[in-house]
Amino acid sequence: MSKDMRRKTKNSVWTRDFTIISIGSFISMCGNTIISFALGLLVLDYTKSVFLFAIYMVAYTFPMIIMPVIAGPFIDRFSRRKVMYTLDFASALLFGMSALLLWNNFFSYPILIIGCLLLGSIDSIYKVSYDSFYPLLIKEGNYQKAYSIASTIETLTAFMIPVSAVLYNIIGIAPLFMINAVSFFVVAVAETQIKAREEYVEEVREVDRVEYREEREKVSVEYREEKHEVFTRARYIRDLKDGIMYLKEEKGLLAIAVYYFFSSVSGGASKVIELPFFKANYVSGEYIYMYVWGFALLGRMIGGALQYRMNILNQKKFKIAVLVYMIISIIGGIYLFFPLRIMMTMCFMIGFCGVISANIRVSSTQSYVPNQKKGRYNGAFRFLETSGILLGELLSGVMVNWINDRIVLLIFMGITFISAIVIMGTHKTKVEAIYNRTI
Repeated sequence: MSKDMRRKTKNSVWTRDFTIISIGSFISMCGNTIISFALGLLVLDYTKSVFLFAIYMVAYTFPMIIMPVIAGPFIDRFSRRKVMYTLDFASALLFGMSALLLWNNFFSYPILIIGCLLLGSIDSIYKVSYDSFYPLLIKEGNYQKAYSIASTIETLTAFMIPVSAVLYNIIGIAPLFMINAVSFFVVAVAETQIKAREEYVEEVREVDRVEYREEREKVSVEYREEKHEVFTRARYIRDLKDGIMYLKEEKGLLAIAVYYFFSSVSGGASKVIELPFFKANYVSGEYIYMYVWGFALLGRMIGGALQYRMNILNQKKFKIAVLVYMIISIIGGIYLFFPLRIMMTMCFMIGFCGVISANIRVSSTQSYVPNQKKGRYNGAFRFLETSGILLGELLSGVMVNWINDRIVLLIFMGITFISAIVIMGTHKTKVEAIYNRTI
């Protein structure tokens, strides 16, 4: 084997731990995609109401506003891997119990809402842990390639949507819950086998010990070396404030997060409007919806594959990101006004541009934020992102009662288009310093 080949192999993105988490992500996302789409169909069939469908989505989204901010400081001090597999075991238990209830013909909309609140809490903490742990498994120089793999995996799992619709109509919802329970259990077991060292935990604990020693010495009290980590409520509050101050001080990160808040508002509106629109305007509308958005998945796959093979020039990343932000907003606001064939082409462009913008943002920010602050940053980002989704879901759910649904979506996408120009334009230098870095 030549030296160049050995060097490439040594620096390969496909390490043992990276392979485990990638396969695990694929399995759990497949299960989640199947159940989430089928559950949406169940709610629409059961309630016959877009408003109640929006409430169901809000119930799942609402905990994602609070929990990431609360969990961020903890995630920066404790093993993110342990948090991940513990929550996956909990999800397996929750879905398994729900499957048994549904097999016994027990379904209640109010209880479904409570279950969504619980599941939303689990998912939100898991996502912050995952977002903060995933970069630790990437070797230097492989960030863009690693996140293109993550985007491709997410895209592939979306092909479970038509599978979900077929299975929902053939075997019902209960077996799908059990499938998801098994997928979460398998993933949790796999995550226990990840061996990556979380060195930031020991670093934070050592800082805590030093600060604790200094505090004890200041009050002239005999210091006794602690065997366990020192983590008090006051220290948690301080960490929470540190995370907020870090985002405020990092103007580039703050600008990115604020833009994605507005983007998430339109994303929340899209979730409420699009599936009901297709069900109301087309025979077997859920299948038409899947077919149209299948082209977005195709676009994401091609875009992700291109980024895996080719690196975007560092000095062009900011300009490319802002351009695709505007393209997505324009197309996303008008595509429902066109015939199906044109919709498909537009959705392909949305998918292609979307995976490019996501990869630039995630790979750049996750390589930029220090390991000791990733949990707090990701918690704050998730807070803004989910707040936007929730706001979009609530506002659009109310507005469609008085305004044509396509006009509502156009309004939200127009706001996102303006925010891309204003926010990214006024913070160009700061955001460029993050996006255009070599990673």
